[in-house]
Amino acid sequence: MSISDPATGLRLAIRIDDPALAARLAEMLSQVPELRITGADEAADLVLSAPDASENGFELTPRERDVIALLAEGLSNKAIGQRLGIAPDTAKFHVGRLIDKLDATGRTDAVAHAARRGIIHL
Repeated sequence: MSISDPATGLRLAIRIDDPALAARLAEMLSQVPELRITGADEAADLVLSAPDASENGFELTPRERDVIALLAEGLSNKAIGQRLGIAPDTAKFHVGRLIDKLDATGRTDAVAHAARRGIIHL
């Protein structure tokens, strides 16, 4: 069974929320023979999409983003609390949530996971 018409080639739809990334991918893929990038309202044989970050459990709150950035600097819960104007126990809570969300084994591993996922840049 063929998934595309040999005359038109494979029709690919790019469904990515980041317009710059979608444009770069479309530009690169437009060089592939027998591959045609479809418009938003056209049928496609294949759809290239990026999962929503919240579907993977990697959606971080603005406060969690602040905390992971400070963790990357090596700050303690007490220092994070002082820097953000929150109690050390609140900072500890945020660190624990980050470790859970990132499926990390500890503080350092959480920073490593966040860096690999592009949440922070070291």
